[in-house]
Amino acid sequence: MALNIEDYGLIGDCHTGALVGIDGSIDWLCVPRFDSASMFGALLGDEDHGRWLVAPADAVVSLSREYIEDTFILVTHWVTETGRVDVIDFMPTDNHRADVVRRITGVEGSVAMKQELRVRFDYAAAMPWMRQSPEAGGNALLAIAGPDAAVIRGPELKANGEAHVSEFTVRSGEDVDIVLTWFPSHRDAPNEIDVDRCLKDTTAWWQDWAANGQTPERYAKEVHRSLLVLRALTHEETGGIVAAATTSLPEEFGGSRNWDYRYVWLRDASLTLWVLINHGFADEATAWKGWLLRALAGDPNDVQIMYGLAGERRLTEWELPSLPGYQDASPVRVGNGAFVQYQGDMFGEVMVALSKARVSGVQETPLSWALQRALLQFVEDNWRRPDNGIWEIRGPKRHFTHSRVMLWAAFDCGISAVRDFGLDGPADRWELLRDQLAAEIESKGWDSTLGSYTQFYGSGTVDASLLQLTQVGYLSADDPRMLGTVKAIEANLLRDGLLMRYLTESGVDGLPGGEHPFLACSFWLVEQYARTARTDDAIALMDRLVGFSNDLGLLSEEYDVVGKRQAGNTPQALSHLALVRAADAIDDALGSKSSKSRRKTAKAKA
Repeated sequence: MALNIEDYGLIGDCHTGALVGIDGSIDWLCVPRFDSASMFGALLGDEDHGRWLVAPADAVVSLSREYIEDTFILVTHWVTETGRVDVIDFMPTDNHRADVVRRITGVEGSVAMKQELRVRFDYAAAMPWMRQSPEAGGNALLAIAGPDAAVIRGPELKANGEAHVSEFTVRSGEDVDIVLTWFPSHRDAPNEIDVDRCLKDTTAWWQDWAANGQTPERYAKEVHRSLLVLRALTHEETGGIVAAATTSLPEEFGGSRNWDYRYVWLRDASLTLWVLINHGFADEATAWKGWLLRALAGDPNDVQIMYGLAGERRLTEWELPSLPGYQDASPVRVGNGAFVQYQGDMFGEVMVALSKARVSGVQETPLSWALQRALLQFVEDNWRRPDNGIWEIRGPKRHFTHSRVMLWAAFDCGISAVRDFGLDGPADRWELLRDQLAAEIESKGWDSTLGSYTQFYGSGTVDASLLQLTQVGYLSADDPRMLGTVKAIEANLLRDGLLMRYLTESGVDGLPGGEHPFLACSFWLVEQYARTARTDDAIALMDRLVGFSNDLGLLSEEYDVVGKRQAGNTPQALSHLALVRAADAIDDALGSKSSKSRRKTAKAKA
């Protein structure tokens, strides 16, 4: 059975990522991209669905783990009765190969180690043909099935049933390297790598990137790791930002709310872009704009809410019979049916992110502004339509208040582009539509009896996404209407001190079962508290939320308060970017030097 979600750490090369368990087992790896089929799938089943274990053979006295500073190079410190070893797990960056390196370093005494390899390509549907392929000066094991192949170099692996195993001893001062390389099966196996050089170069690659980041004075460590997570989920070549590294980790344990998050949601990517720009990473804005132009090229009527890493449009959802699911939560899904949904809020989030990039000094090109003009034309033609909303409701379409406000924000950004930056566009017409939307929202999205904005027109219920109304400038955080909405959200959506997205029991989403508190929503509440002088409340909630991170600083999508465990796909971009925004809001409220520096920089660029 797979470990608890928080027991996994991520390693990655900004093309894909592997989840390494605290037991030394890699239980999830899709190659060569995040959205490729898995070759290790034990996360969604057990060891028979593919895993790669490297751990001491004898009883473990203690273990701990950490990342090398400012990297995604994972070091696990193992202590046995006979000695100490470190296992260094990483994926070399910028070498255009899919390599996973596991270096075992002897620290003290000697430690007997064991290795168990179970390669299962194509989501555990393809048992590979395995053969020894000795090389000069070392061992090599080949695994081949269909289009996939891998070569594993290191201590000799021998067949043991449907696994390959080895045992070896590591003494103080010794290094034992094991390297797995995926490659297309019609090609020859790639040459072995220089592990010393790759470790040095990969460390420098991550640390050079991280050195450009700006962090608040409070929660600096958590923000720094969150920014690194967002970079790790960004595909180096295409610029696409995946929502998470996994599929089908459940929102409800044993339930069916299991979705594939290994794609690029325009909403999540836009919000990630916003955060990265705020913290000194303007280059990512340029890369993402390039991705956006390629993905959305064509008829604006064909625009989707999500795409593949390179802009692929067909993300048909289907269920895998070969994987039983995380701790039996089924089905396991590949693809995501939400790609055909209409979600009006996405247009606002994209326009706000591009507006932020423009204000921050990212150069606007004729092509990129033409894209925004096309998006706004689509909004003009479709703003009256009900939609599926930010939470991808699979029930009837509604006029979700959050979506209506985001459409308002799309027009507002267009108006600003014309009037503040001199770009060409019908600002007067957009202003009329923006004001018409605002009047509609106040008439139909405000419930005077509830004293709050509502989830959708006439619903009489609230939604945590309403906390974003202030984030796009629709109204100020201390506006009486916003304060009333916060009060209603606290009264109706708080569970054990954390926010639910909405009331799943209302049946609005058309799905069975429920879910756990959604971490991003609680971070939004922190931000709202900080913006309204409820600084003590903001800090108290923030302290609790960052405490849900695992020992490596990683957050999943949700948190099970009763079970005291993470839930949902991991690591989750939305959780981490909401953490950064919340920390920034607290930093602003405290009037720290870092807050003043960020404001000064933004003002200078504007």
